[in-house]
Amino acid sequence: MAIERTLSIIKPDATRRNLTGKIVAMFEEAGLRVVASKRIHLTPAQAGQFYAVHKERPFYGELVEQMSAEPVVVQVLEGEGAIAKNREVMGATNPAQADEGTIRKAFALSVGENSVHGSDAPETAKEEIAFFFAGIELVG
Repeated sequence: MAIERTLSIIKPDATRRNLTGKIVAMFEEAGLRVVASKRIHLTPAQAGQFYAVHKERPFYGELVEQMSAEPVVVQVLEGEGAIAKNREVMGATNPAQADEGTIRKAFALSVGENSVHGSDAPETAKEEIAFFFAGIELVG
């Protein structure tokens, strides 16, 4: 498998509960390395732009509201098959369906407040990383 980079967001429901360190530890224990990280507070416009792909979906407004309510931690994870590995460690979007040992099983409050976001494909990862990070900030 190739070395990849993927975007990870620790969402407001998790940062509010001081879970950042525990979540990062789970990624690192799975063999992923944090090569960029910062804590930011998205405006509704920024959250809306980032999640524009979901604009026509019924949950879009709630998603934008949740993602701009409190700070998030955006990070770039690197490792072999990082995109798939990140998604495996996150678990299913619905925490009731997430496997034991995953972030969402351990920490998600609901389908909407599911603690983490991760890129779903190489093209998406590239776009999402560029949304939050300049090349000089990626220090692998």
